[in-house]
Amino acid sequence: MAKFLTVLLLLGGAFGAGYYVGQRPVGTLQQSVSDLQQSLKEVSKNVVDTTLGIERDLRRRQGLVEAKSRFIQAKVHVIDRNHNEAAKELTRVIEALEAMTKGAKADDTAAALHHLVDSLRDVQLELTTGKQVPFKKMEELQQRMDQQLNK
Repeated sequence: MAKFLTVLLLLGGAFGAGYYVGQRPVGTLQQSVSDLQQSLKEVSKNVVDTTLGIERDLRRRQGLVEAKSRFIQAKVHVIDRNHNEAAKELTRVIEALEAMTKGAKADDTAAALHHLVDSLRDVQLELTTGKQVPFKKMEELQQRMDQQLNK
C-alpha cells in the first residue's frame, strides 16, 4: 500500500510540475536571456567608450604638456634675444599641437587649439622676420595653453 501511495504521489507531483511548466511559456525565458545579453552589450560598449575617452584625454594632456615645455623654452630664447632658436622651438610646439589635434573630433577644444596654433604661427612669423615679440603676448599664449590643460 505504501508503494502505491508513493507512486501516486510521484505521478501527482509530476503532473503538477508539468502543469506549472506548461502555464509558463518558453518564450519568457528566451526573452529574459535576450534582455540580459542586450544589457551586457550596452555595459561593455559604455566601458569601451569610457576607456577610449580616458586614453584620448591622456594623449591630449601629454601633447599639451610637451608643447608647453617647448613653448617655455621658446620664451627663454625670446628673453635671451635668440629669435632663430625661439622660432625653431615654436615650430616644434606647432607640430606637437597639430599632431595632437590631427585625429581628434571637431569640438570646442579642437577649435581652441586651432586658434592657439594660428596665434603661435603669427608669433613664429614675427620672430622669423626678426621683429621683437612683446613678452605680454607670450604670457597670454602660455595662459591659453594652461587653460587647455585645465580642461
